[in-house]
Amino acid sequence: MAPRRTAPEGSMPPPSRATTPPAMDDIDETPFFDNVDELQQQGINMQDILKLKSAAINTVSGVVMTTRRQLLKIKGMSEAKVEKIKEAAQKITGSSFATGIEVQDRRRRVLVISTGSKSVDSILGGGLMSQSITEVYGEYRTGKTQLAHTLCVLSQLPQELGGAAGKVAYIDTEGTFRPDRIRAIADRFGVDGSTALENILYARAFNSEHQMELINECSIRFAEDKDFRIMIVDSIMALFRVDYSGRGELSERQQKVRVLSRSGYDER
Repeated sequence: MAPRRTAPEGSMPPPSRATTPPAMDDIDETPFFDNVDELQQQGINMQDILKLKSAAINTVSGVVMTTRRQLLKIKGMSEAKVEKIKEAAQKITGSSFATGIEVQDRRRRVLVISTGSKSVDSILGGGLMSQSITEVYGEYRTGKTQLAHTLCVLSQLPQELGGAAGKVAYIDTEGTFRPDRIRAIADRFGVDGSTALENILYARAFNSEHQMELINECSIRFAEDKDFRIMIVDSIMALFRVDYSGRGELSERQQKVRVLSRSGYDER
């Protein structure tokens, strides 16, 4: 269900948000990406598609972005299969080149989500941008988790109110997510607290491998449910610092983090 804005007594309540974001006449409403299952229409068998999903490749664009060498590392993949999958993905996505006008039209799909602070929004050029990765860093108790909670609510608001009119995925690595804080923030912005919580998909990660699995699961959900607008990981490095310690494991840790970055762009 979508969050409802509450109105003062004696005033007319504003119209509630539709289940999906309202369409704009001058913007192409084709999906941002194609589910990897669509490879089946190009002759790729379901077993090989499941192998791709097991490697956190859940979209056709993810196939295009993954090198042949990486695909060959997936158990059960041969050079012939990889080549066939690559060709199928290319048929679906078409040419990677586009005119400047086409790129401009794609950029119009980017949503600007308010942080809840006019000063911070001004610094960021209006707020956080969708279809991108934003890292928030700072010392202990500087408001990083508070910002994450605020974005959980603001992302659900209509676009004209600084939101993205959609759902939120929240991966908690430090046990800091608090539903009562979500309710308090929802009250501040006139949103029903229970509905705001209903639109947040929450998971607690207990180690870095579990965190990677949860992000993979999110990518599957995002490909299937187009109502998701933002994924929050608080914090993204905490478990990696615990699981990979010392210079000897630094290279492996950074490789895992690069995979996370790729996953973020894969879900666009």
